[in-house]
Amino acid sequence: MPQFSRPLLSDVVRKQLRLRHYSLRTESAYLSWIRRFVRFHGRRHPRRMGAREVAEFLSWLATEGKVSASTQNQALQALLFLYRHVLGMELPQLEGVVRARRPRRMPVVLTRDEVLRVYAQMAGAGQLILGVLYGGLRLSEALDLRVKDVDFERRQILVRGGKGDRDRVTLLPDRMVGPLRRHLEALRAWYEAERRAAAPGVALPVGVRLSNPQASTRWEWQFLFPARSICRDPRDGSWVRWHVHPRSIQRQVQSAAQRAGIAKPVGPHTFRHCFATHLLEAGCDIRSVQQLLGHADVSTTMVYTHARTGGAGAPRSPMDAPVASGDAAPGGNAAPGGDAAP
Repeated sequence: MPQFSRPLLSDVVRKQLRLRHYSLRTESAYLSWIRRFVRFHGRRHPRRMGAREVAEFLSWLATEGKVSASTQNQALQALLFLYRHVLGMELPQLEGVVRARRPRRMPVVLTRDEVLRVYAQMAGAGQLILGVLYGGLRLSEALDLRVKDVDFERRQILVRGGKGDRDRVTLLPDRMVGPLRRHLEALRAWYEAERRAAAPGVALPVGVRLSNPQASTRWEWQFLFPARSICRDPRDGSWVRWHVHPRSIQRQVQSAAQRAGIAKPVGPHTFRHCFATHLLEAGCDIRSVQQLLGHADVSTTMVYTHARTGGAGAPRSPMDAPVASGDAAPGGNAAPGGDAAP
């Protein structure tokens, strides 16, 4: 009788993820965590393990791996998916897991002048992407934008399928309208040349790819910032065009910040922080900022109330307070040793 080999665990996991329309980024992350879990336990099959082994792995990540709380939680979600949807096993409550600490970090925020200095150092599509990031978008959200997602009349950008698979609307700055219109004119000419050459279309979201595959060559579905070359779609092996690679934008932003003389660690996500902080400094209410950023909980947005240093109601240093009549100005009559002169 013919022998049929059993499918690899990774292939089964990938199939279940795609049936549930998980993103390719999530698919890659989950598969990586499952492989690490299996290697950690001497390549034993997960079916022969359970809650105790999962707890041991998660604790090791926190104590020896020194991962962040969000990274540990992503590993947990990957393993829960494996047992629940692939192996058909429900893990009992995990006990004794050492939780990674969730430190409170303040975001790096540039002044508005610094943002414009970095923006001036960028060029072409990179400059447009940075301008979109300063509208509160994550880098992945900016690169996923399609032609149809820009509304010039309403001065809005529609973010589709953002974090948590939620849609939202954010602001399109007036400064960006002219450059984006010119970019779209050039993009349209390039698109029509691609169609005459019968070039492959763009990658589509899973639902659209199944219901309307012809959309890949339609104008409105083209990426706002397409890649120069085509590649294989990892989902089915077909030739498609993706958007600009995120690493390319990260390098451009870091280089532009150095040329602008910014002595702070600057990356694409910095401009999302700047957008939120500058809105709060301008007096925008925190609920509106929450909606523009796409935060599920306003407590996440609250970090920007601590990051802001200007605007109405912002705290001021006591040293900058007006000096009352009769009081010595700070440093005004200080002796060389630092004590007040007699």
